[in-house]
Amino acid sequence: MRGHDRVTLSEAAKRFVGAWRYIGTTIDGKPFPGRGANPKGMIYYTASGHMGVQVAPDRERPKAGKDMTAEEARNALENYIAYFGTYTVDECAGLVTHQRAASVQPGDAAQVVRAYEFAGDRLILRPPGSTQEITWKRIA
Repeated sequence: MRGHDRVTLSEAAKRFVGAWRYIGTTIDGKPFPGRGANPKGMIYYTASGHMGVQVAPDRERPKAGKDMTAEEARNALENYIAYFGTYTVDECAGLVTHQRAASVQPGDAAQVVRAYEFAGDRLILRPPGSTQEITWKRIA
């Protein structure tokens, strides 16, 4: 989308607009392994139909720069999620689709489809057919 494009959001899509802090991911009600005790993350949705997300595991920060080995670089990105693009909401189906323009993870699918639920100041995203829940808390 270009800056002058107009997007008309459904009432459900308007509820996504803003910034959300990552609370955590569970599978079968248990914390997702590999992200540590206190992972951090943000997801943003704009009224123009754009989105971006990052989730960083809770672990010691790796050294930076050209002294990093290939193994250290791989470990630094393991369980780190970062992508941006546009999004659409199918209110009837209860689904949000992220159309990824780019991602830090090689080979990611172009689209991420999630069932969604709003619970107070929380947004819960679920991959269809999965017991995984990704929970976000509204901050703006």
